Amino acid sequence: MSKKVLLNSKEIEIILHRLACQLIENHNDFSDTVLIGLQPRGIFLAKRLAALLETEYKVTNLSLGFLDITFYRDDFRRRDAPLEAANTNIDFLIEGKKVVIIDDVLYSGRSVRAALTALQSYGRPENIELLVLIDRRFSRHLPIQPNYKGRQVDAINEEKVLVHWKESHKKDAVYIDIK
Repeated sequence: MSKKVLLNSKEIEIILHRLACQLIENHNDFSDTVLIGLQPRGIFLAKRLAALLETEYKVTNLSLGFLDITFYRDDFRRRDAPLEAANTNIDFLIEGKKVVIIDDVLYSGRSVRAALTALQSYGRPENIELLVLIDRRFSRHLPIQPNYKGRQVDAINEEKVLVHWKESHKKDAVYIDIK
């Protein structure tokens, strides 16, 4: 088993700025937009984008939340080991808002489907978009596509995409784990 670097820290930084600019183009001042990072790994990307939008691009009224989808997953009861839930932290309503769901890797689409179901508890949004750092485009089980993507990767099913953030792994990098 070996790891190949897909993105280094400089490339990730460039992608984060591009994604932030695309969000600004489509959402202007973010007064009607909320960002929702999916637990556990999407929150790192969501926090980074929110920090960039606030510090570098001077967005002042940004709503950022974190959503745990553990009990909404369709494989929740199919695993041998029990899943551990994370915290949901959404202290605002999404009723009538534009919601941007943020996750690190779009693989089968099942996590996003679970997020769509979980979001119903917080209101009925006007619109929902999806932002991912990595889009594994040939691995989809559901008809879900990202509105914003950092990089598209054509990985076969046995290959695993690993996203490392400096907050949890000491440096930013994206690898493909080749068996």
